Amino acid sequence: MPMWGSLGLQDSASPLMEQLMYFHDHTMFILIFITTLVGYIMVNSAFNLFINRFLLENQEIEIIWTILPAIILIFIAMPSLRLLYLLDETNNSSITIKTIGHQWYWSYEYSDFLNIEFDSYMMPYDSMSNSNFRLLDVDNRVPLPFNTQIRLIVSAADVIHSWTIPSLGVKADAIPGRLNQISFLVNRPGLFYGQCSEICGANHSFMPILIESISVDSFLNWISNNSELFS
Repeated sequence: MPMWGSLGLQDSASPLMEQLMYFHDHTMFILIFITTLVGYIMVNSAFNLFINRFLLENQEIEIIWTILPAIILIFIAMPSLRLLYLLDETNNSSITIKTIGHQWYWSYEYSDFLNIEFDSYMMPYDSMSNSNFRLLDVDNRVPLPFNTQIRLIVSAADVIHSWTIPSLGVKADAIPGRLNQISFLVNRPGLFYGQCSEICGANHSFMPILIESISVDSFLNWISNNSELFS
């Protein structure tokens, strides 16, 4: 959960987000190294009164500053390609959930379990308690078992939305007439917040997403207790 003054990424709750954070740190290390080196050379050159008369059209330097950036780009590109493969990989999912974006709420379908369906609206301010988060809590949370591969099918009923959970490292556009698919695994229990990440109208900021990661037994109990309520 991000707080005021937090400059880093949210704590990861999935293997995908862990890999994204590793790649972020890897790339930032390279960028900081390059920025420091170039800054040192610029400052040193600005205060240095000496001139190298053999530096004009120096072929060795031309070769070095052409090959060296290419090698650096390879060190960035290879982990990036690996990460893209991991993000697009679809494993054998245990549970399939469909979510549909509306103006301005989300609806969910647990089609694997007796067609459980419900809508998830942002909780009004006057019905909140001290433990709720303003603009982030919803009336119907999305229960998911942790350590279970989840497949999420995303679509929209009216305009383009975007289903996003930053701590899980997942983001998929909800496009009318099209089904997008993402796969993820939550590796610990907890509450994980997200919001629509595509400007979808006047109340774009008021359609949050809230996943409640619970154990498999608790999830099955929720399914059995609510199959008649939501069907």
